[in-house]
Amino acid sequence: MNQSGTPDGVLLVDKAAGMTSHDVVALVRRQLQIKKVGHCGTLDPIATGLLILTLGRGTKIQDLLMSEDKEYVGTLSLGKITDTQDRAGEVIEERPVPELDEEKVRAVFDKFRGDFYQMPPMVSAIKRAGVPLYKLARQGKTVEREPRLVHVYRYSVERVAPPEIYFTVLCSKGFYVRTYAHDIGEALGCGAHLKELRRTRSGRFDLSRAVTVEEIKSSAPSDLLGKILALPEVSRMRGA
Repeated sequence: MNQSGTPDGVLLVDKAAGMTSHDVVALVRRQLQIKKVGHCGTLDPIATGLLILTLGRGTKIQDLLMSEDKEYVGTLSLGKITDTQDRAGEVIEERPVPELDEEKVRAVFDKFRGDFYQMPPMVSAIKRAGVPLYKLARQGKTVEREPRLVHVYRYSVERVAPPEIYFTVLCSKGFYVRTYAHDIGEALGCGAHLKELRRTRSGRFDLSRAVTVEEIKSSAPSDLLGKILALPEVSRMRGA
């Protein structure tokens, strides 16, 4: 706690599906009766898993925490392309799914490793002239986007069960897993969209010490305060 009575530190949350990252921030603000809460790395409503919240002076290290590598477990669904590149969008094209074995699938995943360029989707929080792209997309507008250099450190294809492929990916900041699913679908020739996504790690933080949204709702504020990682502990965990 700092002198104003606001806790300083980091709260690890296991976000539930159907919520925005801002919904989680608003919930914690309400439960702890504090204003200074931020989050590191947006998770789309369809996604679950690790959301790092910064509280009080913890907001000063938000950019530092956001810049770290992230690990996701996901499912892509072949044969249907959506306008958002995930299951939340409208299907805009359907294609037949060819015969696929693990070898073919791994060969395509292999093309998307190391450094490569990714085109950010229109439904994203990137701003153009101060306006988030997703707001322009809602108006039916498409604007030019700059491809971004991203990095995949490692991936694994967990299971190929057409039309679904289950995978894990460890990637750099600014990486769009739904674009990854879309691009892999294009490379396989049948198109794809992201069906499920769970963030399991960000930097040195994982889900082992995360609180669920239900726990946040049902916990007494004093119990919730006990879950906050103090800034010296955050530094030690990061090896800083």
